[in-house]
Amino acid sequence: MTRLLIVYHSRTGGSRQMAQAAHDAARGEIETLMLRADLAGPDDLLAAAGYIFCGPENLAALSGEMKEFFDRCYYPVLGRIEGRAYAQMICAGSDGANAARQLARIATGWRLKPVQEPLILCTHAQTPEAILAEKTIPEPELAQCRDLGLAMAMGLGMGVF
Repeated sequence: MTRLLIVYHSRTGGSRQMAQAAHDAARGEIETLMLRADLAGPDDLLAAAGYIFCGPENLAALSGEMKEFFDRCYYPVLGRIEGRAYAQMICAGSDGANAARQLARIATGWRLKPVQEPLILCTHAQTPEAILAEKTIPEPELAQCRDLGLAMAMGLGMGVF
């Protein structure tokens, strides 16, 4: 059976909500596994046909926990997952572009195939209090995450990717 792996990290709940929305939409189509970045490993990557990577922008960069996941897994799967499809979702306080660029560079090193532009959702959290506060992603933005999860699942299930 075809499997979609969703790897996420979330400090304040935003990225977790995004990953959960994608997972909920995808799991009705194909086998879907959602793992926190600290629990995901090379075997999980090898067992999946495609990926959604979801993490927060922290200090204008990909969160350290997501980066640590990629650091841990990069060499064990290098040359073994080439050509597989991936998408990314970033929960940003400002623009999220640098975090998306960092993730894309890592995926390029693995020779993964991007299936869409990064989905960047902006919380506009700019004060220390807002940045550290628990996030609630609005329903219209969660719908975008569900659409991405469903599209990935259907594309993988039909062999499009």
